[in-house]
Formats: sequence, structure tokens, C-alpha cells
Amino acid sequence: MTNPAAIQPVDESLLAILRCPVTGARLRPGAMPDGGPALISEHPERPLAYPVRSGVPILLAHESVALN
Repeated sequence: MTNPAAIQPVDESLLAILRCPVTGARLRPGAMPDGGPALISEHPERPLAYPVRSGVPILLAHESVALN
């Protein structure tokens, strides 16, 4: 599990322009199912989590995890 103190947040100005590469929805900070940092797609029918590693969001479709 990731130490919350070690999480580097995504810059707010970057977050404002990023979109989910699969659905085009806005992204918000959140957590992966394993507790690691993530950006979460705000799509109401298809929420996806994208990992954030060393402060860098990994916005690749094959890296996403579907959330229920």
C-alpha cells in the first residue's frame, strides 16, 4: 500500500485540462483499488481509475482499472 505522505499530487492546472482517454470525461484525484494514488474518470456509467506514479498520471487505456 502507498504511504499517503509520499503521494505527489497532480498539479491543479494540469488536472483542469486532462481528460479520460477512453471516455473523454473529466478526471479527479482518487485512489486505485490497492490504495495507490490515481485519477478517476467522472464518467457516470464507466468510471475508470488511472494510476499516478511519482506524480505523473499514466493515462493509457491498458493501465486503467474499471471501478464499480
